[in-house]
Amino acid sequence: MMRELVEWLQADTDIHPVLVAGIAQFQLVHIHPFVDGNGRTSRLLSTLCLYQRGYDFKRLFTISEYYDRDRPAFYKAIQSVRENNMDLTSWLDYFVAGLATQLDEVKTSGTKAIKLDLIAREHELNERQQSVLLCCLENEGVGISELTNQLPQIPRRTLQRDVKQLIEAEILVVSGQTNNKRYSLKKGVL
Repeated sequence: MMRELVEWLQADTDIHPVLVAGIAQFQLVHIHPFVDGNGRTSRLLSTLCLYQRGYDFKRLFTISEYYDRDRPAFYKAIQSVRENNMDLTSWLDYFVAGLATQLDEVKTSGTKAIKLDLIAREHELNERQQSVLLCCLENEGVGISELTNQLPQIPRRTLQRDVKQLIEAEILVVSGQTNNKRYSLKKGVL
């Protein structure tokens, strides 16, 4: 069965490379040639199939990140093939949706990183202030205690000073009362 899979992968086919990768991943899991590691190997095989056909994701993500979010959905998609007389449609829908989701997230993260870099350059922010901005962005608002937990290498007093400067620069806004202040990016900054 492995020989047939390898021959199929090496043959010229009109099947889209993304579907080839999904088929290869399922087939390796289905054949189950190893005692352990079939899942990891199958994910690696699908990545290799994509890479060989010009889809180089530069290690920006792994499809495993998508699968790990909802393991039951992953297993259900795999099992659906066996339950539907080896019809790969549901699995391939799931596989393609996973790739699309991961690519969208990479795009969103990249866009945020670029905008954050532009803000940092425009306002001549230091690395600490950039770290504060990143925490505020990732958490959609944080308190000073959360910042000190997430950035333990920066003294609390320094964080407070940096937050104050970011507020004065109209990059961050404050919400909440004295003992429960939250800092978040000002609307329209990103």
